[in-house]
Amino acid sequence: MTPDALQPVRDHIASRIIGQQRFVDSMLVCLLSDGHLLVEGMPGLAKTTAVKALADSIEGDFHRIQFTPDLLPSDLIGTDIYRHEKGEFEFREGPLFHNVLLADEVNRAPAKVQSALLEAMAEQQITVGQRTYPLPDLFMVLATQNPVEQEGTYHLPEAQLDRFLMQAVVTYPTRDEELLILELDASEQQRNEVVPPKRLSQQELFAIRRAVSAIYIDPKLLSYIVDLVQATRQPKLYDDALARWCRFGGSPRASIALARCARARAWLDGDEFVAPHHIQLIAPEVLRHRLLLTFEAEAEGITTDEFINRLLNLVAIP
Repeated sequence: MTPDALQPVRDHIASRIIGQQRFVDSMLVCLLSDGHLLVEGMPGLAKTTAVKALADSIEGDFHRIQFTPDLLPSDLIGTDIYRHEKGEFEFREGPLFHNVLLADEVNRAPAKVQSALLEAMAEQQITVGQRTYPLPDLFMVLATQNPVEQEGTYHLPEAQLDRFLMQAVVTYPTRDEELLILELDASEQQRNEVVPPKRLSQQELFAIRRAVSAIYIDPKLLSYIVDLVQATRQPKLYDDALARWCRFGGSPRASIALARCARARAWLDGDEFVAPHHIQLIAPEVLRHRLLLTFEAEAEGITTDEFINRLLNLVAIP
């Protein structure tokens, strides 16, 4: 399988979204790496539209659920319904049993809902009472959150943040891109029919994932990945400023995520092996939600991306 197999998916997303190439690439890397994506951005930046465009391009069921403070775990998982004619309970599946799940404003849900989502993301299964139900082979969570509006929100626990393979940050479009957005909106209003996109089958997707997992990574680059993650835990070995800024670093899951995403990035670029620039390109998305900065860093206005960029400049490339 070659990157051309994903061209219909790219074309459909490009027909709905102007710009945001890094965000689109993050969605594709997560899809090919069998991971989940956390999307952060201001309202109105087409986060939901992009996720829907991706889901429309893939064979499978899609469901969007708006997370609210009164949401219950059963609203996600499903519940047992008593069938009087049978005299027994029957399980009715919830939104988690869809292939692609958009969790809109995920940080508005309370802790019990977060824990239900955590089990699904971590184990690809859910538990109801004493029974465990497997989720589909193709199961991807794309969760959005607003970075500024904190009223009525619940902080995502670090354990759940770590289950997201990547965190994408969606920024404002440029002036030229915004003009194109207005043109796209006008053309969509005048369009009578929407032509359904050519959908990528699940068999094709799984074949692509096997091709991605076969991408070669040199042992020296595996050591480089480990050095990067180790440096988030022991920053004092590299720089005093890094040591002041970071409280907690990435876990071994971060190293695994870096290797998997680097393979997917190399495959998307049409390369047969991973190079250092593939690792550096996806490092911010893989690491930014796994680091916890100090109060001193926040007082100095240091962001996780600035910490990661400094880290990439200090850790030697083999």
